[in-house]
Amino acid sequence: MSEQDDTQPERQKIVRVAGSRRARLTPVPGSDPAPEAPPKRERRTPRGAKGPNDDQLFRDVPPHY
Repeated sequence: MSEQDDTQPERQKIVRVAGSRRARLTPVPGSDPAPEAPPKRERRTPRGAKGPNDDQLFRDVPPHY
């Protein structure tokens, strides 16, 4: 018996990511690896009019305990 038969489909490979706890899998052959939804950073939409103290609230840093 050979190590890889022609009847078995190609399998995904495990790729280790440096500095990460989780490994990644290579995309399935024949699939589209691009995500359908954009990342959360790009999905941000304005939530309405700015209030009078919004700029100050975004500049404020909470105290460290």
